[in-house]
Amino acid sequence: MPALRAINPLVRRYGPKSEVVEAELTTIWKEPTLEDLVPSARHFSEDSLVKGRVITAEKDRVIIDIGAKTVGIIDAREFNQDEEKPKVGDEITVLIEELENDDGLIGLSKRKADRKINWEMVVAKHSEGDTVRGKVAKKIKGGLLIDIGVPAFLPASQVSIRRTRDINEFIGDELECEIIKIDQARENIVVSARKLQERNRERLKDALLSEIEEGQVREGVVKNIADFGAFVDLGGIDGLLHITDMTWGRIQHPSEVVKINETVKVKVLKVDRDRERIALGMKQLSDSPWKGIAERYPVGSRHKGKVVNIMSYGAFCRLEEGIEGLVHVSEMSWTKRVNDPREVVQLGDDADIIILGVNEEKQEISLGMKQLEDNPWDKVSARYQPGAKVKGVVRNLTTYGAFIEIEPGIDGLLHVSDMSWTRKVSHPNEMVKKGDELECVVLAVDTDKHRIALGMKQMRSDPWEDEIPERFAVGTDMQGTITKITNFGVFVELDNELEGLLHISELTAGDKPEEVVKVGEKIPVRVIKLDPKERKIGLTALDSEGGPMSDTPHELPDEATSDEGESVPASDEE
Repeated sequence: MPALRAINPLVRRYGPKSEVVEAELTTIWKEPTLEDLVPSARHFSEDSLVKGRVITAEKDRVIIDIGAKTVGIIDAREFNQDEEKPKVGDEITVLIEELENDDGLIGLSKRKADRKINWEMVVAKHSEGDTVRGKVAKKIKGGLLIDIGVPAFLPASQVSIRRTRDINEFIGDELECEIIKIDQARENIVVSARKLQERNRERLKDALLSEIEEGQVREGVVKNIADFGAFVDLGGIDGLLHITDMTWGRIQHPSEVVKINETVKVKVLKVDRDRERIALGMKQLSDSPWKGIAERYPVGSRHKGKVVNIMSYGAFCRLEEGIEGLVHVSEMSWTKRVNDPREVVQLGDDADIIILGVNEEKQEISLGMKQLEDNPWDKVSARYQPGAKVKGVVRNLTTYGAFIEIEPGIDGLLHVSDMSWTRKVSHPNEMVKKGDELECVVLAVDTDKHRIALGMKQMRSDPWEDEIPERFAVGTDMQGTITKITNFGVFVELDNELEGLLHISELTAGDKPEEVVKVGEKIPVRVIKLDPKERKIGLTALDSEGGPMSDTPHELPDEATSDEGESVPASDEE
């Protein structure tokens, strides 16, 4: 019995036991026919709007009488939290979702009724191309949902003419949009804020370009910030405020000066109407701090500066806002070899400095730190006269010599040519090692260039003046050791570090030197030439009987030529 099934839920909730009621009704109610139901079906249909009266308002549901043979039910959550809860007797408009649900009741919806009413009001009032205003409700797939009376879809690409990283920032904002599509069948509206902005911006841009001039001061709104600067909306066109034009001082990022959506005052620096580009400046609103800089910071004056930047070649110190000078590494210490400015100063340090030079046109100031102290090199020439003996420690080796620290911060150079009277020194490590303590003779002092020349061989007299001519006179026979073989002859060690040249013509006739002798081999030789001025000794090889091995003795040539054609002094090793 349909009628009983429709009444049973209410009876079970509000009346006597259903068994009693059903038994009683069975005796007086007959099964309804199709004719009995047709009038109800004819007056009510799904998705239609009807008015009803609240007969029961509970916490979780509201029961509505719409004049049908059974009541309708609405979930209490369909009523907005900010609107007054319905009371018994209130008349409300609802939408029929189902003529009969599983409980035999009519399914109603307050929310869908409101949407249908609003939809009909919106489409009656607006058409495609109209301008509407609404509040962004939430983010959905592909864009935003904006309330214009009914929920409308705002695609992400149509939110703004500006590039936006996160469209969530628009939630809660009121936007003016253009209706670009109305779908009656699906009750769907698509809107665009961008199209409206583009039209408005084009109009403003034309007006701005017709009146803007270089030198004008204008107000604008910061719309975007990049590493190199900020874009400021002047009302139709964005001008670029470069980081170098924000302040006379030093900043690391534009966000230190401006913020998004901040209104700022700027000066128009350049207008390119063809490319629609505008260059802006903020620091130009005030005079350059470099104006009259030479009067404020005369050469030789002392000041305090804050270290604001450190480079490999020096440190920048801020003297005042917008004014910085460079302390080059060479100006940090008289004696210390500064490889990195951080050995002397750190970022943020307060440093005592002296003005060395000012260039207002290039906006450059040269600073010094060592000039605040006495120059120890001014006294070096008095303490280290040529000929004086000094002791020091080998601090560093180079290919051309060794640096000897003779006092803290004062080094002298011991050149390879001043290490030995008799030995040809190819590299200083053949004679000294880093950390060795040496005694040397001061050869020369150049206080202007901060140089001291030292000699080690000068610690004793030159053996080529007396000793060598006496011991190795022409005609002297002796045993020697072969130390090196070249294409023009062999070098023979006659004494510690003293060598003579045995020319190939004095060794063999036609054979290559390496075919006749070997390095390390002992060989009898005779001195045939001695030149103390050129520091050369010429030799000839002797046979087993003490006579020259060469049939025709030859004088030592002034030069010998290698296989490669290179001219080589007869006493050189290469």
